[in-house]
Amino acid sequence: MALKKAKEIVSSAPVVVFSKTYCGYCNRVKQLLKQLGASYKVTELDEERDGGDIQSALGEWTGLSTVPNVFIGGKHIGGCDTVIEKYQGGQLVPLLTEAGAIANNPAQGK
Repeated sequence: MALKKAKEIVSSAPVVVFSKTYCGYCNRVKQLLKQLGASYKVTELDEERDGGDIQSALGEWTGLSTVPNVFIGGKHIGGCDTVIEKYQGGQLVPLLTEAGAIANNPAQGK
């Protein structure tokens, strides 16, 4: 049931971040997405009644049992380090654009 819910959440938005409100790595990813002007959906697992079950299901599905757990265009991207690496390597903005999460963005050249 939790896996089904996780997959429904992932398919409901171009960018989905499974997060916890107190997680510094999660906040870093959310701040980066906000800075890039991306539209994204956040599911705060510590505020969901079945958050622990969803996190376990995500671990089984993606191999990543920690947060943040980021999906772009329905594809699993990874956690904070992977997102930051993709940003620094110039790969994040094209992924976000392709997924429809951002329009042409001036931050792309940074």
